[in-house]
Amino acid sequence: MITRSLDNALKRIISGVYVITTRAGDIINGMTAAWVTRVSFNPPMLCVAIGKTRYTHELIEKSGVFAVNILGENQIDLGKHFGFKSGRDFNKFQGIPYETEKTGSPILKDTAGYLDCEVRNSCDAGDHTIFVGKIVSAGVNPEIRPLIYRREDFF
Repeated sequence: MITRSLDNALKRIISGVYVITTRAGDIINGMTAAWVTRVSFNPPMLCVAIGKTRYTHELIEKSGVFAVNILGENQIDLGKHFGFKSGRDFNKFQGIPYETEKTGSPILKDTAGYLDCEVRNSCDAGDHTIFVGKIVSAGVNPEIRPLIYRREDFF
């Protein structure tokens, strides 16, 4: 039997779990997100949807760069770490190892992979902004399986 529920139907859309990071000058921040998708083969591009009230949104607008860190299936706690507090009030990177690539956005260690991006376009999407980024650097750890988003793991 099929029930008619928008919320329940939307929960059935399968997504990964990502930490979107950015750097604006000396300030770094990151946030957990599930709304990431590829949008172009050539040039290689993807988009992320970031809530307009998020500190990461403000920093991406200023810097024009972001990285998508693809969490591994055993990194639910890391996803929660970057998802439950604001970088305006809390240094999310204290004790969290990372490197940087071309854009200077933090690349978290021991994830399933990363995509380092320069913003090429953005558009209004209700309470979010969609940032389209050209991928300028990428890496993958083939031994780590990506984490699949399940709402009950985070809320």
